[in-house]
Order: sequence, then structure tokens, then C-alpha cells
Amino acid sequence: MSAPTLLVAAPASGSGKTIATLGLLRAFARQGRRTSSFKVGPDYIDPGFHARVTGRPCVSLDSWAMRFSTLAGLLEETGRDADLVIGEGVMGLFDGAPDGSGSTADLAALFGLPVLLVVEAGKMGQSVAAIVEGFLRFREDVEIVGLILNRVGSPAHAEILREACDARFSLPLLGCIPRHPELQLPERHLGLVQAAEQPRLTATLERAAALVERHLDLARIARLARAPSVSVLASAVRPLPALGQRIAVARDEAFAFAYPAVLEGWRRQGADILFFSPLADEPPDPRTDAVYLPGGYPELHAGRIAAATGFLDGLRKAAARGAFVFGECGGYMVLGRELVDREGDTHAMAGLLPVRTSFEKPRLHLGYREAILAESSPLGHIRCGFRGHEFHFAAELERDATPLFAEVRDVRGRSLGPAGVRRGTVAGSFLHLIDRIDHLQPLS
Repeated sequence: MSAPTLLVAAPASGSGKTIATLGLLRAFARQGRRTSSFKVGPDYIDPGFHARVTGRPCVSLDSWAMRFSTLAGLLEETGRDADLVIGEGVMGLFDGAPDGSGSTADLAALFGLPVLLVVEAGKMGQSVAAIVEGFLRFREDVEIVGLILNRVGSPAHAEILREACDARFSLPLLGCIPRHPELQLPERHLGLVQAAEQPRLTATLERAAALVERHLDLARIARLARAPSVSVLASAVRPLPALGQRIAVARDEAFAFAYPAVLEGWRRQGADILFFSPLADEPPDPRTDAVYLPGGYPELHAGRIAAATGFLDGLRKAAARGAFVFGECGGYMVLGRELVDREGDTHAMAGLLPVRTSFEKPRLHLGYREAILAESSPLGHIRCGFRGHEFHFAAELERDATPLFAEVRDVRGRSLGPAGVRRGTVAGSFLHLIDRIDHLQPLS
């Protein structure tokens, strides 16, 4: 059985749910509880912070991109050998795809997860009650079990907020967290600066734990947790086909966006995972029959990557011996001919795909995607389908899209045309693949 679980959500991004989640995870760990966690949505960065607190991998759960069996299996696995699981929502509670799928609320409804609502109340008085009351009534299949008010100005301000809430509903107010500018986590263009890049993160996490210990009713919060309503064997979770028997996976600050569930799924299929660091000029192991370059921040390290001749030559040798070399987003950019950085400087990349990309004029590309493979590969047969997402600021200056990697459509099923390139045993695109599609609908 899965462990008792809570899902931390908010009315909007920027409400403080990340610090609240990290503080709760650390505070309960300091009580001696074995904590585990998950993140809702297609997120790579926040799970790294969770893992620093719990010492366990943090999976992403996405009810739009993942099959139900994948979701249920990952949720079961997250609760294994844990006393308490705390999940962190994505954006606002009800925000996701246009039909609501992919939202925090959708996941809560699917598995009967109790929701803690974190409301940023720093600039509100009685209006906080109107916001909370609206959230309580919006979906009957989502149970909000407790309220946390964040960035409260003073004890007097907290009293005003408490009185307003008590007058309108019986939802328990579990505490008021005061303003905490010293706990602001630094950000960059794709979200928070990665946990591995923050040398003072441990001290920040301890301060967050101390803050929630002082201001929240931890005993009551723990009692509100309950096990998910559906349980399956986690061994069934295999989101993507293994790329090979031995897979070299790039892992460092430039290539950090690999889902733990995908890597573990490859291991369950019998594959060996061998990590290497391009920034340390390490080539992929020559014994591997596949190389995976996940997304990350190659645009911030383009000069170092261009100078990493051992790494780039290793990619070329892998392709020459017939290994399947696959790049997603940032990895796709590195497989191309050139990458232009923010300053307009051009850096030579691996040259394995006929692509030139640029970060000189950043423009957001964001959204859920369905991808249909244009050719057979270790990922699957031709016309095999996947769900995933796209989130980047880089642009393709030029691309020879024949043969293409996949055809793509958006969350509404509208065709977005071709994506990525396939050349021999080398393939890639800006897409992050999350899970297979069991029943593929024709392109509209």
C-alpha cells in the first residue's frame, strides 16, 4: 500500500508552494519520518530540490502526458518505504490543458488525494476568504482539506485573515507563514536555478523547515494525509522503450533534464545506464549501443561544449559505429551543426544533424505535444505515438527536415507539422517525451 499522501497546491504560480513543500518535507524528516515526494506536471527542476531534502528520486506525475497505469505505478512506487508523501502541484490548482487534464486538481481527483491550499495573502485582507471559497466550490471531485496563508505581514494581519476565513467556511487554517525574502530561490529563463548549482541550498532548506515548524500545525497536517485510492504494482512502469542494451546518458549542469521514471523504466527493461559529463569533456562509453542527450542548459555552456573535443568526438564515433544517438531539446541543439549563444557568438557543435539553433533572441515555445514517429527506431515503429511537452527559448535558424523525426500536434489535436530530424542512427527534436500513447488517434 502507498503511504499517506498530501498534495500542496495554490491559486497561482508564485504563491510559495515550492518553499512550503520543501519546508514541510524537511520538517517532517527532522521528526524522524521517512519522507518522499512527487511533482505534478512536466517539470525537471523542482524535483531536484525535493530529492535534496528526501534523499530519494522525485518523479513527475502528469495526467495529460501519462497513461493511467504509468501514473498509478509511479504513485505507488513513490510511497514505498515512506511514512509520508508530499506532492507539489503545478501552476494554479486547476491550471493545465484546456480540458483540465494535466492540472493538479485532475491528479487529485484521479487518486483521491487531499489538497493543502497555499494562498499568498501578503496584499489581502478579507478578500482572501472570497478566493478560498471559490476554490472550495469549483470542483466537487477535488477535496481541499486545509489552508496555509503565506507571506503574511504581521500577527495583526494574520488575525484579520483568520477572522475573514472563519466567518465564511470551516476549512481548517493550518497556519500563517510570515514574509520570508531570505528564502527566495534564484531563477533563470526555464525556472529556478538548479539545486546542484546552489551551494547554500542546504542552509536555505533548514531555514524553510524552521519556518514551517514555528508557524504551521505539523501534527494536524500529518493527520490530514491519506493513501491514494488506487494502487498497482510499480514494476509495470516503463514509459519509453529502452534505446539500447547499454545506454550512455549525459548528466551534468548542461544536461540535467532526464525524468527518473524514464531512466528507471529503461533499467526495468534490462538496460544498463552509464552516466557521463560533457562539461568534463567525457565521451560516451564506447561499449554503449545508445547515447541519450537530455535537455538542460547547453546555451549557457556553449563555449565549454564546443571546446569539449573528447565529448564531441565520442558522439561522432558512437554514430559511426551505429549506436542510436538521441537528443531532446538542449541535447538536440548539441547534435546540430552550430549553436548561437545570447551574445550572438556562434559555437560549433557535433554536426550530426543538419540543424543550426540560436539563443540570441529568446522566444518562448511552450506547450503539451503529441508526437508520431516518422520512421522506425529503437523508440518504436513508424507511426508510434508519444505524449510530451516543449519548453525552450531557442530557435531553429535552419533545419533540413528530411527525413524528419516526428509529426507533432498540440494539446487540442491540431497539427503543428514536422519536428526534429533523423539522420541514420541519430535523431532528435525540441520535444521532451514523457510516455507512450496506447491508442493513437489520427492526425487532425
